[in-house]
Amino acid sequence: MVSFDMVSLFIKVPVEEPLTLLSQHFNDDILALYKHVLTSTYFSVDGQFYEQTDGVAMGSPLSPVIANFYMEDFEMKAIKKATHKPTCWYRYVDNIFAIWPYGKEKLTDFLNHLNGIHNNIQFTVEREDEGHLPFLDTDIYRKMDGSLGYRVYQKPTHTNLYLHQKSHHHPANKHSVLSSLVQRATALRDQESVASELTFLTHVFKQNGYSHQQIQ
Repeated sequence: MVSFDMVSLFIKVPVEEPLTLLSQHFNDDILALYKHVLTSTYFSVDGQFYEQTDGVAMGSPLSPVIANFYMEDFEMKAIKKATHKPTCWYRYVDNIFAIWPYGKEKLTDFLNHLNGIHNNIQFTVEREDEGHLPFLDTDIYRKMDGSLGYRVYQKPTHTNLYLHQKSHHHPANKHSVLSSLVQRATALRDQESVASELTFLTHVFKQNGYSHQQIQ
């Protein structure tokens, strides 16, 4: 198992190339609107105004759409031209999960292939370690039967500190902390791991001052 992470996706998307791709799907009037939004980004630093000359703007609702539209074309061409191809390739925005069956040396060659397609588009790679690979908020791991399982991933620096029950916040805010973490646990874990995660969360909630009734 390996994961690829693109470096600074939004600000690295070359604007002209998505516009060329968009021209294959939209008429000139709509294309002109896209071009106006994508090429008229301004910002200020210390009272000085600047124009963003390339890439899409951070925070713009159009940016994720354009970045994803561009990356669909990029990855299709990249995999098609690769000498060795991953067994599977799943991308969420700028994070990619892949199965690579050809060994470390050819993985380096594949990474160099990806990074050689466009100067702006560069990737880093992370390999599984002792049967585990962190990907987004999940820890994907190998089971004894060879299949893959998944559970919530927490960084080693995670402290389990959340909004404390005695803090001066609305009860709805405090309740949302518990409910969102429980929902996350059930959504990001396979059935074999849910019970242990809920037991762990019960302990964490108690550490943050919540009563048995609130937790249940």
